[in-house]
Amino acid sequence: MDVLFEQHGARITDFRRGEALGKRDHRVNWLKPKACPAWMSREQYQAFPETLTVRELRVGGRGLVTTLLEPSEASKAELAKLYERRWNIELDLRCIKTTLRMETLSCKSPAMIQKELWVYLLAYNLIRLLMAQAAHNAGIQPREVSFKHTVQMWTAWISQTSAALVSAQPTELFRLIGQLRVGNRPRRIEPRARKRRPKPFPWLKISAIRRNGLNFCH
Repeated sequence: MDVLFEQHGARITDFRRGEALGKRDHRVNWLKPKACPAWMSREQYQAFPETLTVRELRVGGRGLVTTLLEPSEASKAELAKLYERRWNIELDLRCIKTTLRMETLSCKSPAMIQKELWVYLLAYNLIRLLMAQAAHNAGIQPREVSFKHTVQMWTAWISQTSAALVSAQPTELFRLIGQLRVGNRPRRIEPRARKRRPKPFPWLKISAIRRNGLNFCH
């Protein structure tokens, strides 16, 4: 599996070392840490090689690292464009957690939680299928279709009577889904930071009635 990620801030990138591939673009060998990380077992640590060949480059003011080692197969411009698509991953996770409301699971046992996760993922893939079909009919890319708008249109569509569902044409649903386009926001990033301010209240660990001295049974 090939990877592309941003260079860690604690690692120094020296383009005078390694095999030069172009301006601020080179291949270099990373050494395996001498100490086994706490999150990795000793067997896993021993299975990894002593060195790892990666390609370090700087493009668009950002240091990137990839295992795509050949510039002829993946140029700097292509890698920069690929990394910018990382924003879509953040949006996809937000669609699953926020729009589909999977952020809080309701089941209690591990087996039921696993089933609940699969149901959410099944619903997500079905919605993506509707978006792909609507985009194909409209002659646009699936990324140009709004995920939340598709959910709203599908919810309104299935809330109709059975007779209306039988007589209605699915092309009309695809037309309604494809009529709303998402905005083109290039180079959009989302910082990994907490967006909501914590409330200045302690955790509610006991009931208010018991705290006030009235020990009632609920």
